[in-house]
Amino acid sequence: KDGTTFPCRLGLSETKESGMFCGFIHDLTDEKAAEAEILAKKRLAEKIIDAAFDSLFVINERGIIEMVNATSTTVFGWTTEEFIGQNISMIMPSDHAENHN
Repeated sequence: KDGTTFPCRLGLSETKESGMFCGFIHDLTDEKAAEAEILAKKRLAEKIIDAAFDSLFVINERGIIEMVNATSTTVFGWTTEEFIGQNISMIMPSDHAENHN
């Protein structure tokens, strides 16, 4: 009524008996705000990790590198893109590398 715009999901379906349409509008304002809050917290965590003086790696259960900080790229000489998707064994001494595959 007041002209305010908001994110929404619109659903529409035809009723079988009457041939009429039934619709709904779902206000997504709260969901979008929650998504923005999560994204802001994620960015803050990434900044904190990136500011660390030590090399930090985030790996999954298979040892695949999912995130590295800036110190890691400086210490090891590879770019973030070169690290992401590789097994953490790439930075391990050979006698430890086999334990991370």
